[in-house]
Amino acid sequence: MVREDTIVGPPPAPVSAHTIGITHCSSFADRAGNANGNHTDPPPLDAAYAANLRERKCRTAGDGVVEMDPGSHLTFDLGYYRAVLRHRGLLRSDAALVTDPAARADIAGAVASRPEVFFLVFGRSMATLGAVQVKTGSEGEIRRNCAVS
Repeated sequence: MVREDTIVGPPPAPVSAHTIGITHCSSFADRAGNANGNHTDPPPLDAAYAANLRERKCRTAGDGVVEMDPGSHLTFDLGYYRAVLRHRGLLRSDAALVTDPAARADIAGAVASRPEVFFLVFGRSMATLGAVQVKTGSEGEIRRNCAVS
């Protein structure tokens, strides 16, 4: 995933609402590394964070849940972006944001901005996303699992 694959507003607001909510351990297990230490591309989660998740949240074969933005998963704030810059974004799409230098710069700008500025630009970006036309017929794709392309 590169910057062109995301909806970005004028810097500093890459659009992602993962600052709110939870995800299942199975959604990021491949990024946390397996018993053999194999990882996928984009880069794996921060090693200490991944170990903590495996020990505390995703210990069993069941499918535990993890806050997307630990500590403020019910609040729309900049914590998610700070985590992404530290390789603590859980989903592959989160990790992919920091592999592109321009997108990483946008995120760093978002973290450095006043929250009010970020919220305004985020709102504009969401309006842009809302204007995306639905693809139909053979041009579109319906997925049962949006995490799998």
